[in-house]
Amino acid sequence: MSSTPAAGRPSVPSVLFVCVHNAGRSQMAAAFLTHLAPDAVEVRSAGSAPAATVNPAVVEAMHEAGIDISAETPKILTVEAVRTSDVVITMGCGDSCPVFPGKTYLDWKLDDPAGQGVDAVRPIRDEIENRVRTLLTDLGVTPDA
Repeated sequence: MSSTPAAGRPSVPSVLFVCVHNAGRSQMAAAFLTHLAPDAVEVRSAGSAPAATVNPAVVEAMHEAGIDISAETPKILTVEAVRTSDVVITMGCGDSCPVFPGKTYLDWKLDDPAGQGVDAVRPIRDEIENRVRTLLTDLGVTPDA
């Protein structure tokens, strides 16, 4: 998969993670992908109905994994974000994700961490990390440490 390269930079795949509130699953997935392949993949996340803040239990669970997402904020899903991504991974956004030809669309069925404590978020976090590692393999990208 390839994307249009920025000036002076080789082409890297672009991945967009989408969930309803952009406060849990998509934030964790984007953080893991950024952490594991910081310069090898362009990473975005968004929500069809973004929350005001990232779920505190998600922030805590990611902190336990050594990734700080405390400064992240939920973002609205835009047509442009989908149009400029090579891979779009939905996590429960339903019909609100626009579809464009030539993109790869994946739907990850994952429990929603909304309203859950950190104990319930940990297994969701771990499943997301496993899926992100598989995604990197599928993209032909070797993860960092």
